[in-house]
Amino acid sequence: MPLILEVCVDSIESALAAVEAGADRLELCSNLGLGGGTTPSFGLLKAIRKALPAVPIMVMIRPRTGDFVYTQAEFDVMMEDIRCFRENGVQGIVFGVLTPEGDVDVARTQSLVSEALPLQGNLNCLSFIFVPSLIHVVCFHRAFDMTRDTRKAWRQLSEIDGLTRILTSGQGTTATSANSLDVLKDLLDLANYKDPRIEILPGSGINSSTISALCKALLPHGLREVHMSGGYWTDGASIWRRDGMDMGIGGASEWGIWRTSASAVRAVKDAVNSLPEA
Repeated sequence: MPLILEVCVDSIESALAAVEAGADRLELCSNLGLGGGTTPSFGLLKAIRKALPAVPIMVMIRPRTGDFVYTQAEFDVMMEDIRCFRENGVQGIVFGVLTPEGDVDVARTQSLVSEALPLQGNLNCLSFIFVPSLIHVVCFHRAFDMTRDTRKAWRQLSEIDGLTRILTSGQGTTATSANSLDVLKDLLDLANYKDPRIEILPGSGINSSTISALCKALLPHGLREVHMSGGYWTDGASIWRRDGMDMGIGGASEWGIWRTSASAVRAVKDAVNSLPEA
């Protein structure tokens, strides 16, 4: 079975570029270039669904940048966002919630999963039939990489009913370092032999130069999908720019726009398709 390529995007332009280049699935965010992404707008979701009606979309639920320890008010916003997105034809949601001590916040994670999957008892029988008004996939994102104990975090997440995917770099800066690959191998083995309902989705640092080595290392352990951004800053269209003025970003990015590179996505897709194991 070919590897699934998920690409994270934060604009209609990036979504179109990613899918044209071969993305099989999108993770939809806002502010990707600033702190890893936050919850997108409904307008953006609807525009992408209209332009790309057949493409599965995962939606980020993250009320702000920064850490993954949320106040009650922020958590309430996350719950409300899930309720809204649940009725707007997304395949799944992506979130992560931690305790101040660096563990998975199990109670809050279960609450978010339960809100996303009110019919989670029927998830298996629905998994091959896409029903637009139902969420099928719940992914715990790279907050996993900020936990203090990989095995404990895995154990906590594996005990949460309805959780179906973990996005992780193997707790390293990139998923392609030697240490990260070792952690990913361990997680894939745990998923395959102890809890096959949970998919491990490697992400961070995946590009045309690293994808082949990553696949060679992880395919024997059951790798089935990978995640990338292919993002870059490009200069905005403003010709006149007031000196000394900014909106808080600073530097070149103040006037820049984050975009997904179609060529970067296509290069990874071509590399994946050329693998005999894929």
